[in-house]
Amino acid sequence: MKPCADYTVLFADDSLVALNKRNGILIASDRYDPDAPRLDTAAQEEFGRLYAVHRLDKDTSGVVVYARTEEAHRDLCMQFEKRKVSKTYHCLVHGHPTWQTLHVDLKLLPDGDARHRTVVNKRAGKISITDFTNLGSAGPFTWIKAQPLTGRTHQIRAHLQANGFSIVCDPLYSGNQKPVKLSDFKRRYNGDTLEERPLLSRLALHAYSITLTHPVTKESLTFTAPYPRDMEAVRKQLAKIYSVDPLA
Repeated sequence: MKPCADYTVLFADDSLVALNKRNGILIASDRYDPDAPRLDTAAQEEFGRLYAVHRLDKDTSGVVVYARTEEAHRDLCMQFEKRKVSKTYHCLVHGHPTWQTLHVDLKLLPDGDARHRTVVNKRAGKISITDFTNLGSAGPFTWIKAQPLTGRTHQIRAHLQANGFSIVCDPLYSGNQKPVKLSDFKRRYNGDTLEERPLLSRLALHAYSITLTHPVTKESLTFTAPYPRDMEAVRKQLAKIYSVDPLA
């Protein structure tokens, strides 16, 4: 299969494809930005028509699954609707949670303010559930594993914000959008800080893995998406300096 800057292929057969997408690209059409780059159209040349079965935010990288037939589409959509799909995200947040695990079931209202953010709303919000695990603190940051049981827009980001934490370089939910630079946490940094290039300058949220049932063979499948280059660079540096590795 030919390489593409927008994605790498994790799995493909006649029923479905699993892609590792870059950040900054939509997985399907968007009413707010109909002309924005889309992953489904980018992959059409290789796979033909693709049917979206779940959501992944534009700013989030990681695993995306598409159906390739109408039958597979119906089956996979039903799995997501009945919460039979397991999803795991990794993110880097500012600060240090005191909890090891956190269960959040705050109701969320997508498009709840003028910036189209998802907000906590106990009356009008929809049931939203996320389980968080603290994977370890490294310098000013902490690696977090998030497992959403529901699929609301910006769910992980909104649930973290409601509990006092924001994802690194989040343009919507964080007051701190400062890029991550090696000089920020490496002692005795010898480079020129004025010329230093950031290790990471976009939302540090990655859809790491997904487990579902194949719509035809009924086999349980898990697709794991390696970190993109920028998050991998941060992971390696933090692991080297602080001996904390979210993939360990």
